[in-house]
Amino acid sequence: MREFSQAVCERIGNYVYVLKDPRTSNIFYIGKGVGNRVFQHVFGALETSYESDKLNLIREIINQNLEVEHYILRHGLTTEQAFEIESACIDLLGLENLTNSVKGHDSWERGLKTVNEVLQHYDAKAITITEPTIIININKLYKRFMTDEDLYLSTKQSWVLGTKKKDAKYIIASYRGLVREVYEIENWYQINNRWGFNGKIASKEIRDKYLNNSLENYIKKGNQNPIRYTF
Repeated sequence: MREFSQAVCERIGNYVYVLKDPRTSNIFYIGKGVGNRVFQHVFGALETSYESDKLNLIREIINQNLEVEHYILRHGLTTEQAFEIESACIDLLGLENLTNSVKGHDSWERGLKTVNEVLQHYDAKAITITEPTIIININKLYKRFMTDEDLYLSTKQSWVLGTKKKDAKYIIASYRGLVREVYEIENWYQINNRWGFNGKIASKEIRDKYLNNSLENYIKKGNQNPIRYTF
């Protein structure tokens, strides 16, 4: 396997690269780097026993006496430009089609969005919640294009809640500070020291008041607690 010379490393600057599977010509990884970063994934697969989708695929290729194909997509970039191009390429190909473990830099703030998501991001109105409601932040569980059922299952359990929950009538599923759904609580159930709820999608009147609007009046940036009472 080749490496860049010191002269190339000094002149190439920041770059964005792709790794391709020679058996299919499919791109399986997109990254940014400097120096010999583009080659380090193969070194990692050969020199460590650590397992990941990326490293396991590289080992498969090597075990068939083939070589990973390395391409430099853009070079001579600033760090910010490299981040931007890397993120755009990951968005374009889709994280589900790559072995990258995370999305690109600023992928939510400025990355791929549907037209509706752009409208939500820039035109969402800050709401005032007038019903006794618990906001549940599901940032770690939310997936784009998840089904209504998956959204409900990701919201309904299991949370650390106090006795105040008995006074709540609604649950709001929040992602990135926006209202993704509103549920009417039917009952609570306990899972060890945590709680879940059974419920149904709230009435059209309630959903029209809150759905896709901003929770900026209730969720402060940096707050790690996923639970917020509004009453």
